[in-house]
Amino acid sequence: MATQSWVNREYRRGYCNHHTPVYFLSTGITTACIQMSNFNWKPFVFGGLASVTAECGTFPIDLTKTRLQVQGQVGDSKYREIRYRGMLHAIGRICREEGISALYSGLAPAMLRQASYGTIKIGTYQSFKRLLVDRPEDETLLTNVLCGVLSGVISSSIANPTDVLKIRMQAQGNVIQGSMMGNFINIYQQEGTRGLWKGVSLTAQRAAIVVGVELPAYDLAKKHLILDCHMGDNIYTHFLSSFACGLAGALASNPIDVVRTRMMNQTYGAVTYQGTLDCLLQTSRSEGFMALYKGFFPNWLRLGPWNIIVSFHLLSEVCLCFHLCMFIYC
Repeated sequence: MATQSWVNREYRRGYCNHHTPVYFLSTGITTACIQMSNFNWKPFVFGGLASVTAECGTFPIDLTKTRLQVQGQVGDSKYREIRYRGMLHAIGRICREEGISALYSGLAPAMLRQASYGTIKIGTYQSFKRLLVDRPEDETLLTNVLCGVLSGVISSSIANPTDVLKIRMQAQGNVIQGSMMGNFINIYQQEGTRGLWKGVSLTAQRAAIVVGVELPAYDLAKKHLILDCHMGDNIYTHFLSSFACGLAGALASNPIDVVRTRMMNQTYGAVTYQGTLDCLLQTSRSEGFMALYKGFFPNWLRLGPWNIIVSFHLLSEVCLCFHLCMFIYC
């Protein structure tokens, strides 16, 4: 208010012409206000809410995926034993031996990850689309894939430290003690900044592959169901399309996901793999090629119908509720 009064006073005194600092100051303030009013914050907020909710619903599935991916490592005595035969067997054994609460080991960093990763991913995805096209009907598959890859790479890179801690808490269960912040500090003290961003390139690659494969697969599946199978554009079509694109995404990303999980789970002083390529070669040589598809089924369930439907339909519902509340109270 003080700045605005000062600008108005200068105008009244006649000092504010097109060549004075006052003019440029007032113009800058006006431009900034217009830009702030045009900023669409809703995709960021609703995207974060939808992502956090989806994470809560699918977290036990994600934990079994991590446990399946880290087991059977020949070079690591801690994870050499094959303890789980599959997702359901893993859930049952974890509940019997560690308690039901163990299925939610690492939930706190996972929630923090989705609050940052999900918020940034969906928010920047919508923002990038607004930069490239003016109207939704002008969007193309290439535009959506490009925006999705960029938003996925940016958001996953920023949220990488939470991913590292989540995977370690999932894999090691009750071995990790203390608060989330305390464990962040321990990783930083023992491994430095590189420890918190361990596997960041793999995380970015996985995000790019998932988006780059899933969006075209979803589009093709939905088009085929509507045109060739004569299904309408309804929830059943969305479910089947999500099922198909989740399968494609899991097939394409699972090998990178296995390597990423194992690299992130390496703690200070217990280095089994010297790098990404070394991990890939050791895993395929000592455990066979199919070891790169450990945890495939829970990965498919995470990428497929449940996670997609919960995320995007909840996002739509939250947006609808927001508009209804604004209509009632405004």
